[in-house]
Amino acid sequence: MSLKKRVERVLRGEGLEVTELHLVPEQKSPNEVLMIQEAKAECRGLWYLPAGLMEDGETIVEALKGEIKEEAGIDCQPITLLQIQEKGPNWVHFTFLAEKTGRSLKIPEQENADSLQAQWYNRDCLPPNIHKCDILTLIDAGIKYCQGPWFTVLQPVDLPCDVVCQRFLLAFTSSNGISDNSDEDSVWLLLSNNFQLPVVASKCMPSIYDQLSVNTCGILGVQHTGRVPGKTDGVCLNTLVLLDSPPKSERDCFRWYEVTNQRLRTEILQKIQEGSILPVQSL
Repeated sequence: MSLKKRVERVLRGEGLEVTELHLVPEQKSPNEVLMIQEAKAECRGLWYLPAGLMEDGETIVEALKGEIKEEAGIDCQPITLLQIQEKGPNWVHFTFLAEKTGRSLKIPEQENADSLQAQWYNRDCLPPNIHKCDILTLIDAGIKYCQGPWFTVLQPVDLPCDVVCQRFLLAFTSSNGISDNSDEDSVWLLLSNNFQLPVVASKCMPSIYDQLSVNTCGILGVQHTGRVPGKTDGVCLNTLVLLDSPPKSERDCFRWYEVTNQRLRTEILQKIQEGSILPVQSL
């Protein structure tokens, strides 16, 4: 349709199909964080991020939604896991970035044992009486992720596990000491004798780790279901670990396997080079 006809149609009050936008509102990056005012006697009146313990039979996401509803009064939906902290099998802390999906914030008249109230606070104007300053880095990480994600969205996978353990994608690449040409990089993986990725109980390393220099890149996935207490309330962290020196000779129940599949080799190298992996912090 010619410009003349388009203008004439508008002048006559007739419509034109919208095929593109030339000006759109500027998208502002989120800069507010949900905080709750503590109700417990030892920290009553102080402000903190919503948090809590998982209950028997809960999944990680169910625990997240339940705690937010109890402490802040709103419904939420997780966007991604943001960080994992661990102190061994008895203390694993999952931090989520989430968004509000419904209900209203808890007001002072609704205070109970879970919290006194909830409020949205700008990052640059947080309340002075924060319970612990450890949440500041988490708040900044959440805002940074909203502004430009540095790893892909990651949600827990609903798979049963009865212990706290790690599955290692333990890799070595030739660029770590053999070749500077990334086009020729070879990749090796540590596998069990029946060609399985090693799975070890938390804080237990296979003996082939002895004297090796390793770099824990981060978490590739989290497996948990929690449906049957005592049988499925463990968690498996699929962890990418990069070896800094050439693999040693085979021993024990493990062996090194060279990845010859071009697509798989490229995917592993891309993960290593981009570093786009969920961070884990050992405390």
